[in-house]
Amino acid sequence: MKVNLSKMLHNPYNIVRMFEKEVAAYCGAPYAVSVDSCTDAIFLCCKYLGVKEVTIPKKTYLSVPMSVIHAGGTVLFKDITWNGIYPLAPYPIYDAAKRFTSDMYVPKSFMCLSFHIKKILGISKGGMILTDNYEAVQWLRCARYEGRNEVSYKRDDIKMLGWNMYMTPQIAAHGLALMQNIPKHNKDLGEGDGEGYRDLTELTIFK
Repeated sequence: MKVNLSKMLHNPYNIVRMFEKEVAAYCGAPYAVSVDSCTDAIFLCCKYLGVKEVTIPKKTYLSVPMSVIHAGGTVLFKDITWNGIYPLAPYPIYDAAKRFTSDMYVPKSFMCLSFHIKKILGISKGGMILTDNYEAVQWLRCARYEGRNEVSYKRDDIKMLGWNMYMTPQIAAHGLALMQNIPKHNKDLGEGDGEGYRDLTELTIFK
């Protein structure tokens, strides 16, 4: 890949786009939108789709139901066996924090990835949304970046309320470097059934 360094330095978010394109191509998705965590990826997808009641496994990471609730939805916990990935039913949103492998994208969905240090592509912290919905991509790119576009703040016009959930160029550069040696196929993390997670229905906040 030929890199125009002068152009990159003029707009540091070019390297974020480069990382997004690499991940999208690897996963077999038309588009990828980077964010600062899988948690925020799930939140933004829930917000975009205007979720109502969402069904998830009762054994998963606690920020997943919190993201649904913060986005205005409610959560129904069920005994669901899962390994690497599960849907936020009935919506086409997938928590794919424990999966990162080639051609994994599910068409017509929003797949939320994690680049936490303990995950397969362990950058330090970061996330990504895979999708084939270009209209959603346009909304997500602004929503993650305080309603801004990826241009100088002085030249921009803000037309929507957003959140501070974008991926920094430094994190993207690290991810781009690691992608050069990522295996074609990776096994899902864990052994299924929400291994390693508590039953969230035991927690006072979710009762």
